[in-house]
Amino acid sequence: MKIAIIGYGKMGHMIEDVARSRGHEIVARIDVGDAFDLKDADVAIEFTTPATAKDNILRAWAQGVPVVCGSTGWKPEELKGEGLELKEVDSKKLIVESKTGKVMLVWSSNYSVGVNIFFELNKFLAEQMTVQTQYMPSIKEIHHIHKLDKPSGTAKTLAEQIRETDLSRYRNIEDIEIESVREGEVPGTHEVTWDSEEDTIVITHIAKGRRGFALGAVLAAEKLALSPDDVILTTH
Repeated sequence: MKIAIIGYGKMGHMIEDVARSRGHEIVARIDVGDAFDLKDADVAIEFTTPATAKDNILRAWAQGVPVVCGSTGWKPEELKGEGLELKEVDSKKLIVESKTGKVMLVWSSNYSVGVNIFFELNKFLAEQMTVQTQYMPSIKEIHHIHKLDKPSGTAKTLAEQIRETDLSRYRNIEDIEIESVREGEVPGTHEVTWDSEEDTIVITHIAKGRRGFALGAVLAAEKLALSPDDVILTTH
């Protein structure tokens, strides 16, 4: 598979390492100020900023290249009106198809396999709390000082999962407290706390590095480029 990397910072370098280890070829590396030429890419993997993600996706589409996007802090719904069909798989993943049915975008708030398991735990715990209303949820996320969006896309997804589970208690995502911390080079830590007067329940995911995120993105790219019919059915 031939991959173009859009955003060649630390995450882009890690994506390249993982992709090469899985036998793929990197045909383009695009960073700020570089010419936007995707050459013969089968798929592009985009990890940049909230301000540039949409434009990068549209420029890739203009060259006929589908995109796996991991940029957060923007709304993929902004792509409506581009003559495409948006299919929300769940609150953490979005698929975009062309008029011909070709998958042109897979967006996820977090590609880590471990985080996607964490999402399932979060939904399960939230379901239990619909009848245990003495518990109140809060979320804390910690990331490196270079992360621009606050709160993180993963934290927003966790809050949205809780909200969707019990709309009678949480009509808006703002009803759920999210604390954002930026320090050092922390890859990413997320805590969901359910607190009552009697006790506290906490579930935590701690990323040890960027490789888990990179691996999930490459796996998604493989499905998009090699098995597009399976992309809609799977979560990383």
